[in-house]
Amino acid sequence: MRDDADARPPRELTPSFYGCFDWHSAVHGHWLLARYARREPGGALAADARAALARSLSAERIAGEVVYLSARPGFERPYGLAWLLALHAELRTWDDGEARRWAGALAPLAQLAAGRFREWLPKLSHPVRTGVHGQTAFSLGLVLDWARAVGDEEAAALVARRAADYHGSDRDLPLHLEPSGEDFLSPSLGAADLMRRVLSPEALAGWLDRALPALPRDGGADWLLPAVVTDPSDGRLAHLDGLNLSRAWMLEGLAQALPDGDPRAGSLAAAAARHREVGLAAVTGAHYAGGHWLGTFAMYLVTRSG
Repeated sequence: MRDDADARPPRELTPSFYGCFDWHSAVHGHWLLARYARREPGGALAADARAALARSLSAERIAGEVVYLSARPGFERPYGLAWLLALHAELRTWDDGEARRWAGALAPLAQLAAGRFREWLPKLSHPVRTGVHGQTAFSLGLVLDWARAVGDEEAAALVARRAADYHGSDRDLPLHLEPSGEDFLSPSLGAADLMRRVLSPEALAGWLDRALPALPRDGGADWLLPAVVTDPSDGRLAHLDGLNLSRAWMLEGLAQALPDGDPRAGSLAAAAARHREVGLAAVTGAHYAGGHWLGTFAMYLVTRSG
């Protein structure tokens, strides 16, 4: 808040993305709706999803979002801005008349978000290695996927360069110290998930030799156990349910990005399968603490996003 005039309902301040626990969850909730409606056009919730997208993604409402974000340079950087670009990419690549209109309405806000990354990344001297929203590796993966989807070669090149700057020389990432008690992302696997987007399979194999040298080669899953949530009604403790889901997609991505026959792929895939099972079982909606966001992580996993 800047002054007393900002003491207004979120529906007025951010007229497209409100009504959830936080702005970024409202943004990626819309990504969830778009991805579902696109992939399940005859699904039971498809019509409701499209109606919600039509209400939120009008040019008038997006203009209000542009005003709000323009006045707040650090707002939702990087996590919320990265999810906004993921939403834009989903709409831009959807062969559907309404989706094209929604993508056009969202474009000014997406360009504002992309501009924030262009301004910030050259100044960011080190990666942010955390297991929550500030992690740069996960967000840069979303930004890179957006840039490639919409054909922004300049943005894609910038992210690829900074990924190499931040993580190209990583050594002995402390996966054995993870997770912290409130993580929903793995700092170590997050770095690997970003690097597999910018390296060839052979280069990725060499990078993993240095960055995660202890990865097993026996095909077992016990080397990385899923996290246990002791109280799913606690919003921060429930983060660990999201960690199981994000670990699953990161492990799957690494297993598939390695060269054929790499002996680590089996162990990566086995651990991914165990995390997938545990993570998806936790997506129940029984508690708002997890229910307002875990569905997005589940959709990202099961539809093989990224």
